[in-house]
Amino acid sequence: MRVLIVDDHSIFRSGLRADLDEGIEVVGEAADVDGAVRAIQALEPHVVLLDVHLPGGEGGGGAEVLRRSGRLLDRVRFLALSVSDSAEDVVGVIRAGARGYITKGSSGADVSRAVRAVADGDAVFSPRLAGFVLDAFGAAAGEQAERDEELDRLTAREREVMRLIARGYAYKEVASRLFISIKTVESHVSAVLRKLQLSSRHELAAWALARRLL
Repeated sequence: MRVLIVDDHSIFRSGLRADLDEGIEVVGEAADVDGAVRAIQALEPHVVLLDVHLPGGEGGGGAEVLRRSGRLLDRVRFLALSVSDSAEDVVGVIRAGARGYITKGSSGADVSRAVRAVADGDAVFSPRLAGFVLDAFGAAAGEQAERDEELDRLTAREREVMRLIARGYAYKEVASRLFISIKTVESHVSAVLRKLQLSSRHELAAWALARRLL
């Protein structure tokens, strides 16, 4: 189990590294947004232990790391680990793509169990934080009909292209993954933008992220 620790306090990183169970290998550390993104791209760990409040980048903290790592979310799992237990922080990083959120009061054994669970595809939350997530996503249920209506405008192939483009893949990479030509990718992107009434890839990424489609 390969883990990357992202936190701006070196003492905390050292302590966490020492407390994790045997069998969990810490392959790297990062202290800010830019360093985290670089390390994630270079190392592709199984799980990233991610602090919510980080310096650097554009001030987006852990959520910004998730957004900038969007193309890796299908291979790298993110577990938020923070002193904050505010609903805003919890819901923000979960919407951005984290698979779980636990507080820094958790023991090394608790963190180790959470790492393994997240790596297996489960969602993990400290007990009182789970309610925030249930409330937030319960409220979002009312948005489902609108989201479905928007997606119904797109063909199955356009949805595939939309998700890859929104995750940050270049046209050439999309073409290679879907076994179609770059010109066909361009045509699909133009159709997606027109149908969704968007004007750029940036707006498309924001649209997909807001609807948790990445």
